[in-house]
Amino acid sequence: MKGPKRPIHAVTTWVRRQPPKIKAVLAVVSGMVALVFLRMVVHDHDNLFVAAEAVHALGISILIYKLTKEKTCAGISLKSQELTAMFLAVRLYCSFVMEFDIHTLLDSATLGTTLWVIYMIRFNLKSSYMDEKDNFAIYYVVIPCAVLSLVIHPTTNHHILNRILWAFCVYLEAVSVLPQLRVMQNTKIVEPFTAHYVFALGAARFLSCAHWVLQVLDTRGRLLTALGYGLWPSMVLLSEIVQTFILADFCYYYVKSIFGGQLVLRLPSGVV
Repeated sequence: MKGPKRPIHAVTTWVRRQPPKIKAVLAVVSGMVALVFLRMVVHDHDNLFVAAEAVHALGISILIYKLTKEKTCAGISLKSQELTAMFLAVRLYCSFVMEFDIHTLLDSATLGTTLWVIYMIRFNLKSSYMDEKDNFAIYYVVIPCAVLSLVIHPTTNHHILNRILWAFCVYLEAVSVLPQLRVMQNTKIVEPFTAHYVFALGAARFLSCAHWVLQVLDTRGRLLTALGYGLWPSMVLLSEIVQTFILADFCYYYVKSIFGGQLVLRLPSGVV
């Protein structure tokens, strides 16, 4: 005789059976509920951005641990790391010439660790790199981001080249995780450290998105006006939302796997 299902298992089973449109609605509702919760418990919404940076740093630490202790880069997308280094380098340049602040130092540290990860994958751990699985063509995202940045960019008083580069790094950051998702889609089985790293990216991007959305609400839209006019302010907010939803599906299965006591994450067909 079967015992009663645990509530979490029952809910996840029900969600999995729903059609895609219902899942999309549930994802949006869940996101709105999370935003309302954060708005109630976090009084200084700038702390959300700090939390996003901290979670991102935690994800990178997990990745570094995997590379140094397990001596393998299996399951890690080199192309995602290269895209990350690309947008960080551009953003770092923009920070130096446009608005030097604490985020410039944080980006410098993140870029340094990302370059180290790239070096480890390309040279020290090359034998474990899954080249055939990391088959996402990065020009599919780099070229559209470059074209979009030429058309829609900030309307500040900075030099036009710097404004275009700023837009380019915003757009590229939003889609830089796509090659990593392709690797996981190809393998279907994600080992723990890689899963922890990607979930940390998802959590960091949700907190960053929440920071932007709540700031817009708190200022009653004045923040968007401060960013400039035209389509650029809306594109900044849209980029934050896109980053979050790209990883939402994976994060759902990650949480389900953790509550189910599974060390290795197995992704069903069609995920990510």
